[in-house]
Amino acid sequence: MSGITLITGGAGFIGSNIAAALCATRDIAVCDWLGTEDKWRNIAKAELADLIVPEQLDAYLAAHEGEVRAIVHMGAISATTERDADRIIANNYQLSRRLWTWCAQHAAQFIYASSAATYGDGEAGFEDDIDALARLRPLNAYGWSKHLFDRFVARTIARGEPAPPQWAGLKFFNVYGPNEYHKGTMKSVVAQIFPRAAAGEPVMLFKSHNPSFADGGQMRDFVYVDDCVAAVAWLLERRDVSGLFNLGTGEARSFLDLAHATFAALNRKPNIQFIDTPEEIRAKYQYFTQAAIGRLRAAGFTRPFTRLEDGVMAYVQGYLAASDPYR
Repeated sequence: MSGITLITGGAGFIGSNIAAALCATRDIAVCDWLGTEDKWRNIAKAELADLIVPEQLDAYLAAHEGEVRAIVHMGAISATTERDADRIIANNYQLSRRLWTWCAQHAAQFIYASSAATYGDGEAGFEDDIDALARLRPLNAYGWSKHLFDRFVARTIARGEPAPPQWAGLKFFNVYGPNEYHKGTMKSVVAQIFPRAAAGEPVMLFKSHNPSFADGGQMRDFVYVDDCVAAVAWLLERRDVSGLFNLGTGEARSFLDLAHATFAALNRKPNIQFIDTPEEIRAKYQYFTQAAIGRLRAAGFTRPFTRLEDGVMAYVQGYLAASDPYR
């Protein structure tokens, strides 16, 4: 494809994996902060056409308005524990609206990251029905900011107001895989327990404070980052497909399953201990998530999702246990 594909948050976890996959066939520009740690290593192996900081984004788009053909908007404050709601809205909602408007004005494709956090405690289900968004009640400011933009998109489309020629919102579930190392406590559980498991030490999982779930029996839809990348690449080639889509495997698995898979990948016997869920997140803790993926399948994405054990094996042996863990 001629033209530039701009990835916001392109040095982050999912964004850098997208950049690594697409740079062989597209001109990729990355917009992100790199900071003073090793986040730069997430994109060190990718062939990039440009690299800009977010403060330069508007100027970059103005200077390249005839060249940017697609924006993959992964940039966001993604910490569910972030308390500065004004900062979250500025980054996760207002920026998304500006990019939506720019793509509508310049006939560029727009693919953006929503989140399973929009579903809150799951009482309203996990169906990615754009007409049912009003029923959802996110549990934290991060999830609410993503939900707010999903509702803006739904309202814009329903009113027939200007929109990009193709748009897709992806409600990512629990993504794990390489290049998440900069995320601290927001890393996947695989990445967090790996060092202790590799050292032969016990790993810690949260106790359940819900009588319906055993300790470690809390369930998530864990999705390997390669599957997310494949969905984005597919959408970029399918300009006729627009909509809001869940991006998970469609199968919930327990944290115990995840821990056992990590130990199996290391060829070690499981050694697991349980600790109390921190008080500050206990009341807003999700005990079950599972993506309904019927709409994504109906749209034509038929690629099989990676089985949990296979994804953890690939991640642990190919990256976490390797001398160079970066993609």
